[in-house]
Amino acid sequence: MAITVVGSIAYDSIETPVGRRERCLGGAATYFSLAASYFCDVRVIAVVGDDFGSEQEAVFAARNIDMRGIEHTAGKSFFWEGSYLDNLNEAKTHTTELNVFATFNPKIPNAYRDSELLFLANIDPVLQKRVRDQMPQVKLVAGDTMNYWIKDHRAALYEVLKGLDVLLINDTEARMLAGNSNLVQAARAVMALGPRLLVVKHGEYGATLFHESTPKSKSAERTFRAPALPLEQVVDPTGAGDSFAGGFVGYLASQPELTPGAFRRAMFYGSVMGSFAVERFGTERLQQLSRAEIDARFHLFRELTHLD
Repeated sequence: MAITVVGSIAYDSIETPVGRRERCLGGAATYFSLAASYFCDVRVIAVVGDDFGSEQEAVFAARNIDMRGIEHTAGKSFFWEGSYLDNLNEAKTHTTELNVFATFNPKIPNAYRDSELLFLANIDPVLQKRVRDQMPQVKLVAGDTMNYWIKDHRAALYEVLKGLDVLLINDTEARMLAGNSNLVQAARAVMALGPRLLVVKHGEYGATLFHESTPKSKSAERTFRAPALPLEQVVDPTGAGDSFAGGFVGYLASQPELTPGAFRRAMFYGSVMGSFAVERFGTERLQQLSRAEIDARFHLFRELTHLD
């Protein structure tokens, strides 16, 4: 199955305890697309400026990512500068320049309308809903958001949540969205807003899948925890969550049927892609992977969960 993703393509300047990189290729749609491309066909809807050229296009083309939905317009591409010197789990933002992204109005190519899956990356919920409404035929819709939209654009976000099958957010965002510090209760409250499944990311501690209850299900049967891989060195955490989403949704797209087992394996593949993303600056590691490396790490993740 093919995935259409709508989100940002950007340049990032990043500083971590390991070093600094200027104007790495980044953005939620970029990380998601690269991660998902190892599992299925990916189509991108985004906007870029004059500074996005053949070198950047080659990154997408090397992974056979469909770029017909990337709009080129006069001006500069979205730019973000941040650091992780104090805490690798939390970026400190120094500069955000929306540039051409400030007037982004997603346009869906006709060739994308037969996509089976849709991922709404972290953008204005008004734009997320606009895209969702124009693709009513998709089999599964997953989405992301952040504290800014939760805090200041809650009404618009609620409209988006009604149309989601899966929401992927971190634990802080889940608690903020629900207004409840207990994660299990927060998850239940978030799913009551629309999503059938909730994936809560815990950074270096893995991720938890919550899903709808049935009359016979118990609390433990409604959750699944995927571990994080202990890494000797984290070079750059930027894009780890979007890479997780790409692995998670990409794996689902590769499956003939979306069974409970497929969602659980997707959690592992999400963790796998997130673990690769942090090993280099920007998208460097995601560009250089092989499927054999991905599957080998998947089996390593499975071994972490074996009791005997």
